[in-house]
Amino acid sequence: MTKVFVRALKVEAWIGVYDHEHGRRQPLVIDVELDVAASHCERLGDTVNYETIGQAARSIADEGHIDLVETFAERLAQACFSDSRVTRARVRVEKPLALAPHAAAAGVEITAVRA
Repeated sequence: MTKVFVRALKVEAWIGVYDHEHGRRQPLVIDVELDVAASHCERLGDTVNYETIGQAARSIADEGHIDLVETFAERLAQACFSDSRVTRARVRVEKPLALAPHAAAAGVEITAVRA
């Protein structure tokens, strides 16, 4: 088993349920950790390319407005499962401005397991 991860990926997204959050992008900070069924990796094709995680997050952000960070996290986890070697995805999405200046960030962390 191999763990592939991306930490503190910064993405601008149309996200939030409140009126003041509509019509503008907000920063998200994303951590992803994947369990990958790969034990002997000599080439990039032997594992999950972590650049695909960033591409998936940017693609989801560009699809249009999302109300909840939970929805964003779930979509990103499901995108990670497009590689059949991924058996588990832990996705953490933070909104740094959500409770500013009283908190550094607010958000959600989900763990999804391939069914």
